[in-house]
Amino acid sequence: MTQDPLTGDAGSTYAPLTPVPDARRAFRTGDAFALWFSLGIGLLVAQAGALLVPGLSLPHALLAIAIGSAIGVVLLALAGVIGTDTGLAAMSSLRPTLGVRGASVPAVLNAVQLVGWGAFEVIVMRDSADALAKQAFGFSMPLVWTVAFGVLATLLAISGPLSFVRRFLRTWGIWLLLAGAAWLTWNLLAQQDLAAMMRRPGTGEMSFGGAIDLVVAMPLSWLPLIADYTRFGRRAGDTFRGTLLGFGIANIWFYSLGAIYGLAAGGGDALLTSALAQAGGGLALLLILIDEVDNAFADIHSAAVSTGTFWARGSVPILSAAFGALCTLIALAVPMAKYQNFLLLIGSVFAPLFGVVLVDHFIVRRRRIEAAVLADVRGRYSFSGGWHLSAFIAWAIGIAAYQAINQWLPNLGATLPSLVIGAVCYLAFVSTRKTAYA
Repeated sequence: MTQDPLTGDAGSTYAPLTPVPDARRAFRTGDAFALWFSLGIGLLVAQAGALLVPGLSLPHALLAIAIGSAIGVVLLALAGVIGTDTGLAAMSSLRPTLGVRGASVPAVLNAVQLVGWGAFEVIVMRDSADALAKQAFGFSMPLVWTVAFGVLATLLAISGPLSFVRRFLRTWGIWLLLAGAAWLTWNLLAQQDLAAMMRRPGTGEMSFGGAIDLVVAMPLSWLPLIADYTRFGRRAGDTFRGTLLGFGIANIWFYSLGAIYGLAAGGGDALLTSALAQAGGGLALLLILIDEVDNAFADIHSAAVSTGTFWARGSVPILSAAFGALCTLIALAVPMAKYQNFLLLIGSVFAPLFGVVLVDHFIVRRRRIEAAVLADVRGRYSFSGGWHLSAFIAWAIGIAAYQAINQWLPNLGATLPSLVIGAVCYLAFVSTRKTAYA
């Protein structure tokens, strides 16, 4: 069962292995822009931006944000094109690359990733609500906020992405988010001495390459999901442009806001929400908090759907309840300090994977797919018992390269090299074994 982004309903009209027909492909550039701008804005992004300082100076942090966003968003937009080319859901579109059975591996990893993102969304909402409560009423109750937001997100996930919620976000939500982001930006420019902050040196605790990896991790987190939405795009060009501009602007904007507000609050993410809450009496923070609820229940619901693609006996509502409870427990137990390591772990797995996937789709298969045999364990995409070993070996080499570079050459930045290494290895393997598609 997948969500219909045109209506907001969790529909079963188009199964994951069934391409969306042309008549239902209504997304144009403006639609893609609105969707990915909305998803790109968030307190979680600002929290990640705050992790860049004071380890880096503000000029270096902003440069890392620009470079990392450019790399990550281009990869995201290209992955979105795969959804428009094939009309398939994200995990289904990996079958031609990894094999009919092999695609279950990233589906499992995707479910694990989404549990992590759902937990961190709950953490950010809890911290933000607690900061607002302290400012307005003078009391703190983080445990209550954690359970409340976890339960709310879980209930929404069990019922599916409701039509009212999606229509509200599409019609009014983006304007509320723009208003909140604009207010936070104006407050920053009016009250902070940016010139003095730009002259402040970094402490050296964050390498420039590591900062780029941290920025790239945010758009990369959407790679395994983007095709679920872009499969409704009319044209690949519309999908690419809308995603590139929408998510790119949002990512740069909120990473930068997080870095500057975090530095003004004393560095890091610990005091960021308090600083944001004081901007405009917390109004802007409250508006942006609306968007976080949407992201949290989407993470939980998508984790359930992703699990359902390889465990057919699992009920999506029951799985949503289980994943929601798990996200809430993690939010109660895991400190925000673990956030950076989590983002870097995502990059180490999905960057080389999508290096392989993008090369296979755009170069090896030349954007062609045979949807009729996606479920056939003896068909074109069966490879070796349903597993494409060349793709898995290239993926594993890319992951090993990421870890090696991150360990011994941290200043280089591991995301782009590991992606390129995985892609080049895959090309070499399919060329040598003469398994490239006609």
